[in-house]
Amino acid sequence: QVQLVESGGGLVQAGGSLRLSCAASGRTFSTYAMGWFRQVPGKEREFVAAISWSGGDTYYADSVKGRFSISRDNAKNTVYLQMNTLKPEDTAVYYCATDRADYGMGSRQLWSYDYWGQGTQVTVSS
Repeated sequence: QVQLVESGGGLVQAGGSLRLSCAASGRTFSTYAMGWFRQVPGKEREFVAAISWSGGDTYYADSVKGRFSISRDNAKNTVYLQMNTLKPEDTAVYYCATDRADYGMGSRQLWSYDYWGQGTQVTVSS
């Protein structure tokens, strides 16, 4: 059974930083691309960042490019999202997800992912 557990969310002032972690189990983590998405109540879940199975390719939403950085540690079965220069509009519940197929390059599409974590709240105050 695949499990993804996010952590690291919280309340931060605008301009601050947070690092989210997503610990995975139940699948050969190192062979699957991973993604981060976020959702605000009443809105659709949106893509934030993705990383290929090897870690060699990364993708970002335009809204976070240059401020957020996704990385992975396959020895720890963990993917990270470093968030810098946070803005109030970054406030959301952040979810990590694992790709449906192994050895993928990562995707911006929700349907590419089959397992999701429970989410972690990030609140940025102005």
